[in-house]
Amino acid sequence: MEVNKIRNIAIIAHVDHGKTTLVDKLLMAGKLFKDHETPGELIMDSNDLERERGITILAKNVSVRYKDYKINVIDTPGHSDFGGEVERVLNMADGCLLLVDAFEGPMPQTRFVLQKALQLGLKPIVVINKVDKKNCTPDEVHEQVFDLMFQLDGTEEQLDFPTFYGSAKQGWMSTDWKTPTDSITPLLDGIIQYIPAPAVEEGSTQMLITSLEYSAYIGRVAIGRVHRGSIKTGQPIALVKRESRAVVKSRIKDLYVFEGFDKLKVEEVKAGEICALVGLEGFDIGDTVADIEKPEGMKAISIDEPTMSMLFTINNSPFYGKEGKFVTSRHIKDRLEKELEKNLALRLGETGSADSFMVFGRGVLHLSVLIETMRREGYELQIGQPQVIFKEIDGVKSEPMEELTIDLPETDAGKAIETVSQRKGEMLNMEPKGDRMILKFMIPSRGIIGLRNYLLNVTAGEAIVTHRFKEYQAFRGEIPGRINGSLIVMEQGEAIAYSLHNLQDRGKFFINEGEAVYEGQVIGEHSRSGDLVINVTKTKKLTNMRASGSDEKMRIAPPIIFSLEEALEYIQSDEYVEVTPKSIRLRKIYLNETDRKRNSK
Repeated sequence: MEVNKIRNIAIIAHVDHGKTTLVDKLLMAGKLFKDHETPGELIMDSNDLERERGITILAKNVSVRYKDYKINVIDTPGHSDFGGEVERVLNMADGCLLLVDAFEGPMPQTRFVLQKALQLGLKPIVVINKVDKKNCTPDEVHEQVFDLMFQLDGTEEQLDFPTFYGSAKQGWMSTDWKTPTDSITPLLDGIIQYIPAPAVEEGSTQMLITSLEYSAYIGRVAIGRVHRGSIKTGQPIALVKRESRAVVKSRIKDLYVFEGFDKLKVEEVKAGEICALVGLEGFDIGDTVADIEKPEGMKAISIDEPTMSMLFTINNSPFYGKEGKFVTSRHIKDRLEKELEKNLALRLGETGSADSFMVFGRGVLHLSVLIETMRREGYELQIGQPQVIFKEIDGVKSEPMEELTIDLPETDAGKAIETVSQRKGEMLNMEPKGDRMILKFMIPSRGIIGLRNYLLNVTAGEAIVTHRFKEYQAFRGEIPGRINGSLIVMEQGEAIAYSLHNLQDRGKFFINEGEAVYEGQVIGEHSRSGDLVINVTKTKKLTNMRASGSDEKMRIAPPIIFSLEEALEYIQSDEYVEVTPKSIRLRKIYLNETDRKRNSK
């Protein structure tokens, strides 16, 4: 492939603005499927978790042939919790498609990825999507995008961006939103016209490894873009390590380029093309593949620091090993170390105990996706309460601050403002939009834990909450935690309906009748502050006498069922979430009441 016929683009958008749908349509336009093949929707979100949540978690590569050009498309996650994925893959692109919803406009999380793209000097094309929505304002959104790029210090060339309007779902794009076309080709022509061909420097071989895949047949595969020179099959190369800058000699066994969804084996790849290398030993993301005679390392990828930590420990509850295959500390340690190889924003720390590990990440969502993946692979483990990472900056205790945006019905705005200010948030801006209100705050990361749940309950599911890490600032003081105590099981057994019915005035339950429980398990929220130990395994005493009205009908309120993130945000510092392939349970760290009392003293 000639270099001037290649275009490398990354797609940037907020969660749910139609990014993956647009990629689907580009793939269709590139005639990747034969006429009788119907690949379905969300082709790129191949991972189960991505499909269930409707979000992109892992960045992926795919290529589209159009006329005699080859367009390499990189699908990036929209969530700032997966910023580690974004930072490394943008290095492969020369331009980006910024996708914005014609009604919502640019959102906080779009800003995060866009800033990274503009700093790398990528040329943007703006796509205003969903112009078929009611009440949408494409022209206003265009202005907002310009203002955003200006705030993010875009260069004059970047600010002079072309704009396309359309609906990815209906499959059309046009330069004017009032005149719909019948296909997506205007956008493909725009990509070829406006996105520059890869710039090629003169010199010896250089390629930065920005991504990796694992295959059971061929082992680890390094993916990146050839920066200069060329790479051939069987070529001996030098691997320059990311941090130590040490040089390791190695040899390339096989070489592939992306062709549609598949990889195509080739003999040689020239600068500007994205390729996959097989046969390299012991590489990490961020290493440079360089010439064996004169190895020169490339500038390493800078990754933002983690802001949150959680304790991962082995499952030692009475029900351990009943549902999972991997339960020992060795299994958990090996799995976490394997994750570190490809999850750049993750860090692992020691705790002084062989059974537990400190895991550092970008946020509750970043870590909960890892836990959910492990759980599906058959692991059992326990997780402690999420903790924010504090730093000492110029002798001042500092904590991470985030910019929080809440979009909710106007009638509920007062409730939200009150709650956020209790959590040490400061209001920056408040603007009405139709019958909704958009509130902006600066809030400590600690204050966000559990906030979304609360707001969804107050607004009956109407609130849209987004936040992004801003910077470290001086510690804001104590934030009140959960006021209500927990309902704790007294002894192991089965939860009996009779007991649950009689204890309903004590609080809300998290379990169904007939569920197995153990001593020290948290099965509900107490209606007052302070914990309460209750006996739910007690059955009704039967007598010989029958009296009218002694068997009244039992009415038990349905239990509250937590998702994994909700459980992690709900627990107190003396509680764990027990995660197994089939269940999520809450428990006290000390199961026995006497131990709990002794430790509280």
